[in-house]
Amino acid sequence: MTGYPAGWSVAAARTAITADTAILQPLLDDPEPAIRIDAAYALATATDHERAVRAAFRSRLAVEPDPLVRAGLVLATAEATRTHPHSPTTAWIREQWRDGTQAPEVRLAAAVGWLCLTDHPAPDDLRATVDDFATDERADLMEALPWMARAGGTGETGLRGCVRTMLHPEQRAPGDDPWALPH
Repeated sequence: MTGYPAGWSVAAARTAITADTAILQPLLDDPEPAIRIDAAYALATATDHERAVRAAFRSRLAVEPDPLVRAGLVLATAEATRTHPHSPTTAWIREQWRDGTQAPEVRLAAAVGWLCLTDHPAPDDLRATVDDFATDERADLMEALPWMARAGGTGETGLRGCVRTMLHPEQRAPGDDPWALPH
């Protein structure tokens, strides 16, 4: 298979979400945190050439009290920026993981997001941030974020998988047995 049907499906989904951004954006203000997270997750895939969706994420972030939703908004901003590169937004995400006033979940999300947006090696202060905040409890908590839930693998949370893959590629994934026979 050439992969074209998958590419067309992704393009069709992006087109549909882009067409419905006016319906989805008000959900960023829903009283239920899970709805706000899911709205950000859906909106992150919208075509955002004018950066209106990213502006909505940052506006919501300015008033968002829930640290997990804040982390989701940072990851949504990173995803939208990966699709539609914007160097000032990449710099802003870098500042989020450096900002000691941000909640640990936000700083971790920003560290992961920044690593996805750049080819630069991870600086020492990013590694220190991740080492300080990437606890098992926080990794379990962050599984409520769709980005993290989908990044997990067999025997590890999404946050642990991201940290291992991005900062410690020499480490094996849990359950990765080098002596196992192929199926």
